[in-house]
Amino acid sequence: MWKKAYEQFRIFGEWVFFGSIVGIVVGLIGILFHFGIEIATEYRIAHPYLLWLLPFGGIVIVYFYHLEGMEKDRGTNFILVSVRTNETIALRMAPLIFVSTIITHFFGGSSGREGAALQLGGSIAGKLGRMIELDEKNERIMTMCGMSAAFAALFGTPIASVVFSMEVITVGVMHYSAIVPCTISSLIGAGLSRYCGIEPTAFSLLGIPEGISFSACISVMFFGVIGAVLSILFCVTMKKTSAFYRKYFPNAYKRVFIGGCFVIALTYLVGTRDYNGAGMEVIQSAFYGETEPFSFLWKILFTALTLGAGFKGGEIVPSFFVGATFGAAISPLMGLSPSFGAALGMSALFCGVTNCPLSAIILAVELFGGECIAYYTLVCAISYMLSGYYSLYSEQKIMYSKVKPEFINRNAN
Repeated sequence: MWKKAYEQFRIFGEWVFFGSIVGIVVGLIGILFHFGIEIATEYRIAHPYLLWLLPFGGIVIVYFYHLEGMEKDRGTNFILVSVRTNETIALRMAPLIFVSTIITHFFGGSSGREGAALQLGGSIAGKLGRMIELDEKNERIMTMCGMSAAFAALFGTPIASVVFSMEVITVGVMHYSAIVPCTISSLIGAGLSRYCGIEPTAFSLLGIPEGISFSACISVMFFGVIGAVLSILFCVTMKKTSAFYRKYFPNAYKRVFIGGCFVIALTYLVGTRDYNGAGMEVIQSAFYGETEPFSFLWKILFTALTLGAGFKGGEIVPSFFVGATFGAAISPLMGLSPSFGAALGMSALFCGVTNCPLSAIILAVELFGGECIAYYTLVCAISYMLSGYYSLYSEQKIMYSKVKPEFINRNAN
């Protein structure tokens, strides 16, 4: 008995140490990444002509990946595969995604940063695991620690970061063996970020329902249904656009250059720069009802044209943009405030495109507060069930059916 207890505490101590190391290293790099994105965004806004250089920025990105022999980079999909199979993640993925995402934001491509953070954190932590000479199972846990730390450092949502890194890889099977080191890494990453002056992402809601009412539940259920449909539209558009590019523009340099031209043309067609970059300002405005009726559709198209062409970044913040603007736009029809509608839309979209209901519920609480957790749970549950097996990540493994208690073990669409 004493030997078993000693072994448990020895393993616990090791993971406290390893989790702390990952949290510090990845957290600091995540902070640099955050400031890099901020500086690039501010400079682009101050110098609108930079958008015209987007196609050339894309050529630079493709050249960097070609130079490092990563022309067939699978992005976040590869991180998911590496955790399941222990396929080695090259450390060079970290500087590539770091620089390439900043280039995309600097010239006005439509992308996020959290998806890139998963690649950044996963590749660095995986390398640390190999340097420490951990076995392949523990190396997978290190990768999840890196994902948690980077996500938390960038977004300031440590609990959702932990659950997301354990839930997104294999839907239906949570990797609880990683919960201690992931929690430590995430808290350290978020703490360092806060210490460096980066405020956690949070939104103040206006006009939230008092208590739980039948009418509000009906409205929230509607949000869940439409959110699921919009999630499918988002995922399908992303995949179809990428397939279109690869079919008609097989050369990566031509593809990214033409994709950049498409984004420029579309920007001038719609007459606004709201859809370039991540669009956090538009998301914030949506919580005050300041949104255009079809801005969520434009954002889907801008993001698909950007990432499908070969530019780098994440899909999660664009999904927030789509969910928030959609929710704010239709909330008056449901008798809800735009602020609450934006929160429901964000929750439903994040859940639908990632197939991570627990992460989505916890994220909603960290972003909006816990007063309406029952409504967030309801909208995420419905979005999860009705969004089918579509996902932003084609290598995501879904172990159990969404409608029956049966084992299916299939990849997402």
